[in-house]
Amino acid sequence: LLEAMQEHQVTVAGETHHLPRPFFVLATQNPIEMEGTYPLPEAQLDRFMLNVVIDYLPEADEVAVVQRTTSGGGEKVNALFTGEQLKLFHATVRQVPCAEDIVRYAVRISARSRPGQAQTPDFVKDWVSWGAGTRASQCLVLGAKARALLHGRTHVIFEDIVALSQPVLRHRILINYRAEAEGITTEQVITKLIQTTPEN
Repeated sequence: LLEAMQEHQVTVAGETHHLPRPFFVLATQNPIEMEGTYPLPEAQLDRFMLNVVIDYLPEADEVAVVQRTTSGGGEKVNALFTGEQLKLFHATVRQVPCAEDIVRYAVRISARSRPGQAQTPDFVKDWVSWGAGTRASQCLVLGAKARALLHGRTHVIFEDIVALSQPVLRHRILINYRAEAEGITTEQVITKLIQTTPEN
């Protein structure tokens, strides 16, 4: 998994197979039935761009899902675009301008999540055992660029970074036993980081 995500290849029995582009790893995690599954090490978790929490559907949506999946055959899936077109989308996202102040804001959020640094707030020193690395800052900015396009803008704003903070950071910040004992969650730490990190 680590080789696929970082090197874009897999090695089996000494033979290396390069993975075609575009390629990505999508994983699901059931927080209830953990038997038979193993927590991933931090190095692997860090290579996932986002950690998205999906809760139960509202009743009306769940009714619609049940109706569609229990009547008739499955719907035909039609491709909306090709892999080559997706690579062009990726290139377009990377070209979205992001002002240096906003990049610095993303970097500052990640840096302030690290215990033992000069700029680390006291609540991070108290509750966090491991903070976000440089890849978190990269993912905040890249995700913000994609969000800007999805919202019809051609540039990133601070709000994009804030909106991406939970899914980008929740699997990169590890809280300690003190935080758990006090009922503090990673999401609460991230919210406090956003609230206390100045934009300028």
